[in-house]
Amino acid sequence: MSTTSSASERAVLTVAELSDRLRAVVEEGFPAVWVEGEISNFRVYASGHAYFTLKDEQAQLRCALFRTRARRVKFEPGDGQHVLAFGSVEVYAQRGEYQLVVELLEPRGLGALQLAFEQLKQRLAGEGLFDQARKRPLPRFPRTIGVVTSPDGAALRDILRVIGRRFGDVHIVVAPARVQGDGAAAEVAQGVRDLNALGGVDVIIVGRGGGSLEDLWAFNDEMLARTLAASKVPIVSAVGHEVDYTIADFVADVRAATPSQAAELVVGEKAAIADALADLTCRLTRAAARPLRDLERRADDLTARLRQAMRVALGDARHRVTLAARALRAGSPHVRAAHGRERRAHLDATLARAIARRLDRERHRLVAVSGRLDSLSPLAVLGRGYSLTLSAERRVIRSWREVRAGDGVRVLLGEGSLDCRVDTAREQDDRPAV
Repeated sequence: MSTTSSASERAVLTVAELSDRLRAVVEEGFPAVWVEGEISNFRVYASGHAYFTLKDEQAQLRCALFRTRARRVKFEPGDGQHVLAFGSVEVYAQRGEYQLVVELLEPRGLGALQLAFEQLKQRLAGEGLFDQARKRPLPRFPRTIGVVTSPDGAALRDILRVIGRRFGDVHIVVAPARVQGDGAAAEVAQGVRDLNALGGVDVIIVGRGGGSLEDLWAFNDEMLARTLAASKVPIVSAVGHEVDYTIADFVADVRAATPSQAAELVVGEKAAIADALADLTCRLTRAAARPLRDLERRADDLTARLRQAMRVALGDARHRVTLAARALRAGSPHVRAAHGRERRAHLDATLARAIARRLDRERHRLVAVSGRLDSLSPLAVLGRGYSLTLSAERRVIRSWREVRAGDGVRVLLGEGSLDCRVDTAREQDDRPAV
């Protein structure tokens, strides 16, 4: 086969033709598909169209979210979010790329409405719209109450019933508004603005009955939240039941769990107000009577102090009289003579006692000296079994050398004496055992 012949038999396509064929295959093969992945490179252009990439660990897919579809997305898409995207696969011939044209976009796990709620809540909290410092107290005795709700709903009936039972004379102005569906947030916001412009409204209740997150979504609207925050009249949010919270609840000055509770918060019981008036009257009466009672107490106190001073002065005078009488009695001659006699008798008794004590001391000394003399007397020593030997010349013999054999001696005993003759005199001492 020749080269010329081979070339003429080739099927040659232009780039546009190939792109058209690929587009037909891709778009017909994937007219509607759900794709899961992580958002990256999310960009919104001035046209309102958004472009981003869905990716996982193995691949990535370019995506386009056009303005009309972006308006239906309840949350704010952003990088790093794990989402489910529904749409069709198309080929973008100018760049030779395929992309997913997104019709629906939902967060994976957390619902779209819940995510949108959390995102708006975080942003408004960062701006300070939820701060307690900007919350205003409710008026204690409102004369005119504004209500923004559906005129056909149970919320309005509950509010009117509670207010009529507790304080029927208060004036109520109703700003009718849809509380569910498209355009509901705008109507509620307009009702709040109308009541502010009306003037004379003391407090505004914005509310509806409970429902699902979708039913309450109008009260999670950013525009409505900013309208409530800008209101010059205090706002009571009464949206849903106890477990339901909306952005309006966080922005409002006071949050009520139900419309009935909102009505109870803005009006007081007649009996409670009457009791308060009675209490004020009683306090006023006590305040008026207090100065008079204070003067009476002061007069009583001064009277008591005067009586006490008089009793003290009288007691002092009596004491001085007693002292003077005693002084006069002490200066009398009879009293002085009696004192002299008493003093002499006292001195006589004192002298007698001193003499007796001195005699006792001397007697004790004599007994002691006699005892010591008796203890030193030789007779006392002889009485204990000892003897005293005397020579013929009546000298006390103290040594064997003073006598000789054949000398006569006298031995004095404790009782009597012995005349003896010395048989032997020796130095050896044979003393008997005592």
